[in-house]
Amino acid sequence: MRGLRSTLALILVLAGLGAYIYFVMSKQDDSGPKLEKVFVGLDPAKVEEIRIKSESGEVTTVKKGSDGWQIVSPGTGKASESEISSVTSALEQIDVSRVLEENPTDLKEYGLDTPRIDVEFKSTDSKSAGHLLMGSKTATGGGLYAKRSDQTRVFLISGFHETSFNKKSFDLRDKTLMTLDRSKVDGLEVTADGKSFQLAKAGEDWKLTKPLAVRADTSAAEGLVGRIETAQMKSIVTNDATPADLKKYGLDKPSASVTINLGSAHATLLVGGKAGEDDVYVRDASKSLVATVEKALADDVKKGVEDYRRKDLFDFRAFNATRMEFTRDGKTVAFERVKATDANGPDTWKRVSPTAADADKDKIESLLTGLADIRAQSFTPTRANTGLDAPALTVVAKFDEGKKEERVSFGKSGKDVYAATVDSGAAKIDADRFTEAIKTLDELSK
Repeated sequence: MRGLRSTLALILVLAGLGAYIYFVMSKQDDSGPKLEKVFVGLDPAKVEEIRIKSESGEVTTVKKGSDGWQIVSPGTGKASESEISSVTSALEQIDVSRVLEENPTDLKEYGLDTPRIDVEFKSTDSKSAGHLLMGSKTATGGGLYAKRSDQTRVFLISGFHETSFNKKSFDLRDKTLMTLDRSKVDGLEVTADGKSFQLAKAGEDWKLTKPLAVRADTSAAEGLVGRIETAQMKSIVTNDATPADLKKYGLDKPSASVTINLGSAHATLLVGGKAGEDDVYVRDASKSLVATVEKALADDVKKGVEDYRRKDLFDFRAFNATRMEFTRDGKTVAFERVKATDANGPDTWKRVSPTAADADKDKIESLLTGLADIRAQSFTPTRANTGLDAPALTVVAKFDEGKKEERVSFGKSGKDVYAATVDSGAAKIDADRFTEAIKTLDELSK
């Protein structure tokens, strides 16, 4: 019994100790210090105007309008929605780390007699308007001395807020070089080094229209549009260029230009001279602003017409081809795909002329893959001396359930092999690929 009483007593003591610890800890949690917001109750969504003076002394004012945030001073222009959102979020989240003095006698020791940075904002709710002044950093750099303009006290805020608010006009600006409605783009005109060419879009495909009418590389054309659409300014040289400025920056006689047609409207990018080692001067022809962009954009604009010609000879692929005809020396060999009777089974191929026979599935798919992979290495403006007047091979491909058809002829001139589609001129191709295709075709024709 004595042992039982001792055990019960120990349990009661431990229970009491646990209850005491819980009570003390809960009181500590409830009474612990909580950080005060600098701007209590601020709703970032209601902020409609911000004025920032950066450490450089530059003062920028932005206002929210029906078209989003706009820079109204200095100059005018579209503001970066993400940058402004970052500022308004920081204003809401900024905490008072510690109050240093309620009524300081000398603001100079905090760098607040002439604040390095100050941010003032207005909102649709007048209660959430405010003005924050920021002075020196603490010795360790982890804190920043600050005060509200409507209060006397000086307090500390986290040092990382300096990057949130120390913004120049260009930092707050939307740096998109040109705004385009991609869905309306239907043509391009490129001029570089005194040479010009034009492309037109029909549906999803692009065609070169000048100086020659041939199929264009759709990915290359779309790539140029996308490159210009996403180009970002690295700096603004002047908001209002004079004729003297245009000459100074090489924009009186641009080294290259791209005009993007958007139905009845158009947008033109002009490329000027070098702005240092890695940048160039550019201008939207409809604006007086001169900016710099990375030199790589100018390099893309200055690509020649051959970079936009379609290099693939065929549109078909091994998986969607339904009938293939190969003509050599006046004789034609034709193959057709045979659909599998089993839903999970593979399709097969058969030779249908000049004699019927089953075709080796692996070999014919190897032949088709090899042909589909042939690309032009270079182009010639005429077919003279290409052997295409008496083709060594003509291929007719039907694909997409027989709905589409294309024809490509191959000619030999010495060791060189050329190909011709419906386009004018000829394309020089890899002779080894042609030789391999002929070898496989011979095996299938036996």
